[in-house]
Amino acid sequence: MADNARETVVTDIKIPFWSMVVLLVKWALASIPAVIILIVIGTVVSAAVNAIFGGTFHWWGPGRTM
Repeated sequence: MADNARETVVTDIKIPFWSMVVLLVKWALASIPAVIILIVIGTVVSAAVNAIFGGTFHWWGPGRTM
């Protein structure tokens, strides 16, 4: 199988400017729900850790100044 292996080197990709703009706008819009999902997951994990450890980790608790 290794005898039939071929290497391919991409040297250039030609794409019209406006097609690239549309692609990047779609990419940016698709990232919004992804960020929301990550925030929800982070909130759930943070709440679970807080529930497990009984809220012993306080960032701005009593006796702490900024």
